[in-house]
Amino acid sequence: MRETEKQITYTPRNHQLTNVNVWTPDSQWLIYDVRPSGASFTGKTIERVNIDTCEVDIIYQAAQDTYVGVATVSPVEPVRYAFIHSPDNPDDQWHYDFHHRRGVIVTEPLRRHAVTLDAMDITPPFTLGALRGGSHVHVFSPDGSRLSFTYNDHLMHQLGAEFDQRNVGVAVPLHNVVVEPQNPREYGGSHFCVLASSTVTDPEAGSDQISRAYEEGWVGTQGYLKADGSVQRWALAFIGNTKAEDGSMLPEVFIVDLPESLADYAVEGELPLSGTETSLPAPPAGVKQRRLTYTGDRRYPGVVTSPRHWIRSSPDGSKIAFLMNDDFDVVQVWLVSPLGGDLIQVTNGQYGVQSAFSWSPDGRSLTFIMDNSVVLCDVASGVVSRLTEKTVSPPLPDAVVFSPDGQHIAYMREVDDFTQIFVTETEGELM
Repeated sequence: MRETEKQITYTPRNHQLTNVNVWTPDSQWLIYDVRPSGASFTGKTIERVNIDTCEVDIIYQAAQDTYVGVATVSPVEPVRYAFIHSPDNPDDQWHYDFHHRRGVIVTEPLRRHAVTLDAMDITPPFTLGALRGGSHVHVFSPDGSRLSFTYNDHLMHQLGAEFDQRNVGVAVPLHNVVVEPQNPREYGGSHFCVLASSTVTDPEAGSDQISRAYEEGWVGTQGYLKADGSVQRWALAFIGNTKAEDGSMLPEVFIVDLPESLADYAVEGELPLSGTETSLPAPPAGVKQRRLTYTGDRRYPGVVTSPRHWIRSSPDGSKIAFLMNDDFDVVQVWLVSPLGGDLIQVTNGQYGVQSAFSWSPDGRSLTFIMDNSVVLCDVASGVVSRLTEKTVSPPLPDAVVFSPDGQHIAYMREVDDFTQIFVTETEGELM
């Protein structure tokens, strides 16, 4: 095997890549955070490293008593970084949690100025375009114009754990959202934010209702082609937790078509866009989620949740990839059309997929961890090529991400008890 693996971070601390949009548009820098661990949100900086020189560059430094993490970068110029910011002036009642966090954006070259993405309004009457809780994993759309995120609601959390359902949301540049604070924890935001998914506390068994929406991904760089030949410009695919006929949880793939006009995001449907004191915010008028997979009759039904992965669409929007066990209980890559229909198995063999995955820019390949190596999979044939040597411990499963130019793949390994970032080239040897 050629020596294609290169370690690019070396300092004795953790370097955490997000699962997507971690490369700058020129494919020269990788953005990351420095959480002590994935579950410990106590990182103070957002940084980037040059893959050629290994130069480290601090993008943002959190203020006293605040923390930042889970960073992504815009796929197009101007270079913008989005990441989670913990609450300012935390106290015993209001500190970092799923429902107490926000997104911020830093734009080159004004790195000291972090703009709050999502407004917060927890006092009725609620402000249109503001959220009432915490946003997470902010991912720019392929054209950089808007962002998706996952969301937990503060007011629902107060009602009880069963009402605190994760959802998928969208931030669009309709206008700044101005909140007149009635509570010191309220503030404005740069984007108009709405929920795109709809959840219920207790889905009806065998129905398309879901109790949780998560691990979303934008569909296509320009959307996808509908059955009538028209283009659906904006859509998100995600995992939704349904309830099987036997009452067990059954994760399936869903899609939601989004408005093309920014103004339509502010149009309420049958339920309040901003929610009520006892109900979650509702999607804009006409936005309805569709179920794409029906796997309850399979020997091993449902989208797998381990390894954790995010739904990812091919660049042309025609294929949505996810992980599911085959009939031998091995985790494989599967595809479904955004229109639904038959499921296509891509990988096939004794070695299961061990990680999240990403598509190559040309849509021909997927990359992920298999048999303790970074591999490249030809989508059409399912043929897998090994890019890195098989090691006793596999690369970490959180992120395996193609560069925009398709020449490199970024991932992480544990080295001397610290998470370090590596890259490999995209030419390998058949397994």
